[in-house]
Amino acid sequence: MAKKVGIACHSDFLKHEPPGYHPERPERLKRIMGHLKEKDLLAELKEFDFQAADESWIAEIHTENYISRVKEMCQRGYPYLDYGDTYLTRESFEVARLAVGAALKAADLVMDGVLKRAFCCLRPPGHHAEPDRGMGFCLFNNVAVLARYLQKRHGIRKVAIIDWDVHHGNGTQRAFYTDPSVYYFSVHQFPHYPGTGGEEERGEGEGEGYTLNVPVAAGAGDKEYFQIFEEKFLPALEAFKPQILLISAGFDAHRDDPLSGIQLSDEAYSRMTDYLKEVSNKTAEGRILSLLEGGYNLEALPRSVEQHIRSLLED
Repeated sequence: MAKKVGIACHSDFLKHEPPGYHPERPERLKRIMGHLKEKDLLAELKEFDFQAADESWIAEIHTENYISRVKEMCQRGYPYLDYGDTYLTRESFEVARLAVGAALKAADLVMDGVLKRAFCCLRPPGHHAEPDRGMGFCLFNNVAVLARYLQKRHGIRKVAIIDWDVHHGNGTQRAFYTDPSVYYFSVHQFPHYPGTGGEEERGEGEGEGYTLNVPVAAGAGDKEYFQIFEEKFLPALEAFKPQILLISAGFDAHRDDPLSGIQLSDEAYSRMTDYLKEVSNKTAEGRILSLLEGGYNLEALPRSVEQHIRSLLED
């Protein structure tokens, strides 16, 4: 039987290495991939090769000045992009290009019908990166570049991005705030970093009504999240009729995550994926591309990814 769910990972993602302890560290990917192998899930997934994205695709979202600044800071050995939150190594620029490249190759395989769905196990994450600045551990906004690539390379008209990371994806929201062709959905802890994502943030101009933020207070758990999907996300998604669904798959809303006050279980990530499969099967030929964002407890993260992938594998 052909493998219809792909997974992208690369040893070079480990080269983006913090100067000291940092929650966004290479061990995250090592634990995920080791766990999937231990559970015999890698054998059910199609691994595929990919290359670093061309800078022209990154420039669909980020300014050329910002791209050049990241490149130069890495070349000169600057340790941080901002005030000690988002670190850099000499390899980080190329690693970040490679992360974007993983997402773009996954898109090609899904749009060509080779795969139905894919999970990109990549780093650095991306959803906090704004067009002209990186922040929150993020250099380039992987999912935002992916959305534009799908539109310009593959002719997709309507893209939905569902962001369940515990932190609001300010960069993704900003990239499409005036754009009615990309519907951005986010459920996130609030108040919390980065301080954006209030219910009143709904888009502007032609994009008004195409941003849906559902902020939740610390202490919320599976029940509250499932209700949000059933009562808010699913009706809006079905009305929008996206041709593909992208997931900013952060796993830091888990109850054991050190950066979270949300109380999700491992199994919540399977259920939330199930909800999105319902919509994708109706409007998007089942197509889902999922990109790793946060998730910092090295025990909970791989278990949560396992639940997510088990759902992606099931029809």
